[in-house]
Amino acid sequence: MTATKRIVVTETVWADLSQMREPGMTFSELIESMIENEKKRRLVEDIQKIQEQEDLVEIEL
Repeated sequence: MTATKRIVVTETVWADLSQMREPGMTFSELIESMIENEKKRRLVEDIQKIQEQEDLVEIEL
């Protein structure tokens, strides 16, 4: 996919993103990695909420 979009960010955000990037990594790759990490974080958070709020029953296999 070769779509090019522009995202407006402040200079501070640009600097922070630049520091997070590994050598040879594109900003697209960095953002993909950040998205994946956020998805995982949300999943863990959702699982923890369910475990706290629900009476779970262990199923033996």
